Amino acid sequence: MSCALMRVLIVDDDDGIRWLLSRIVREEGFDVAEAATLHDAISHPPVDLVFLDVFLPDGNGMEALANKSFASPVIMLTAETTFDHAAEAYQSGALEYLPKPFDVNEVRQLLRRFRDQTESVPKNKQQHLSSSSSLIMGRSPAMQQLFRTLAKVAPTDLTVLITGESGTGKELVAQELHRRSKRAAAPFIAINTAAIPAQLLEAELFGHDKGAFTGADKARQGRFVQAHGGTLFLDEIGDMPAALQTKLLRVLEAGKVQPVGSREELAVDVRLLAATHQDLHDKIQHGLFREDLYYRLNVIPVHIPPLRERPDDIPELAERFLQQAAKELTLDAAVLADDAQTLLMQHRWDGNVRELKNVMQRLTILTPGISIGKNDVALALGSTGHDAPRPGDALEEAVVACIRDYINHLGHAEITQLHAHLIHHVEPPLLRLALKECNGHQLNTAAMLGLNRNTLRKLLRQYDMDAADYH
Repeated sequence: MSCALMRVLIVDDDDGIRWLLSRIVREEGFDVAEAATLHDAISHPPVDLVFLDVFLPDGNGMEALANKSFASPVIMLTAETTFDHAAEAYQSGALEYLPKPFDVNEVRQLLRRFRDQTESVPKNKQQHLSSSSSLIMGRSPAMQQLFRTLAKVAPTDLTVLITGESGTGKELVAQELHRRSKRAAAPFIAINTAAIPAQLLEAELFGHDKGAFTGADKARQGRFVQAHGGTLFLDEIGDMPAALQTKLLRVLEAGKVQPVGSREELAVDVRLLAATHQDLHDKIQHGLFREDLYYRLNVIPVHIPPLRERPDDIPELAERFLQQAAKELTLDAAVLADDAQTLLMQHRWDGNVRELKNVMQRLTILTPGISIGKNDVALALGSTGHDAPRPGDALEEAVVACIRDYINHLGHAEITQLHAHLIHHVEPPLLRLALKECNGHQLNTAAMLGLNRNTLRKLLRQYDMDAADYH
């Protein structure tokens, strides 16, 4: 079939969108037909390609696509800008999706790619996705391309290497890949390889037998075995010691792990996701990272752009974080004024999305009233509005606010032993959090807290805690 004979149907109740798309499609050498309702679109004679809006006067385009109301490939038109929506479009069977307002050049590229492709439309067989408040969102072209990649690779078992600066949301991306995979009902196990001492990392990953080393008072499963049937996420893979890189490569090739101190190998079925903020090519050149391991991990490369490269995404993210913070703190969500949004978009955001989230939490706690203005944002960012806040600023301010509330609650009562009272209330939840993060492993918990193991044991006895409860 020649290009001039290929027919495109544009389905949208907005006259302006139909007019613009029709013009682009004709310029690319296709015949064009239009429909303003779902009924007219479904009853239209067969075409080669359909541009389909989600919300139509007489129905939902996404549901119609999922119900196979169209025999032709479909490009979804949507005003939504989250990964959830992109994934749902692909899951419903869309060839592609096009966010509104769309870029004319992107439409042209989609048409040219469709004209050149000869393969049938892939049908995504993953389970139905329920809507969620995903924080992987953005209208920028870079984020939209990221959504397309994630939505296509999520249902597979392919290994993914996620790169991006600190604070861009690499673990969040890994969680979404797992949530939309065929392994979603199985465990998602995450481990930050840079946060665990090198001498303990092997046992943490592969497990150990009783007596394998000092402190190994009983056998323990490693993260690979814990993730059996599911997904294992290795964060900051670039910091893994060279000797352990070799053992990891062997595990990936053989599908078996050997616990420290054991002669037996255990078969594991795990999908591996890895992430780093470092330049692995540079580490390879300096002999700090194995090239063969890199290629084993980099089957599907996914790069998350830094926030400063997509400033147009900041207002939407900021609003989402404000809503989230208000819900967590049981407060009314404030509204960002236009000048406040402008200042946020001008900030460099060296801490990326994590920094933006912290600032929104800070504003939720400290800003009086229902509106957040430019001065409020400038104060939260620093006096100039351009200095990135120090790590821990939001935590420090939250602690100060809580202590102030505690003192106010005492009223006119004489305040004594304040330090002891605060330690008594703060130390137990900190211990519980660390134990949970380390799955009850006392040596790792002590290392995380920077405590001697005997000191940790003393504290556990003092607060009547059992590390075994957190395995």
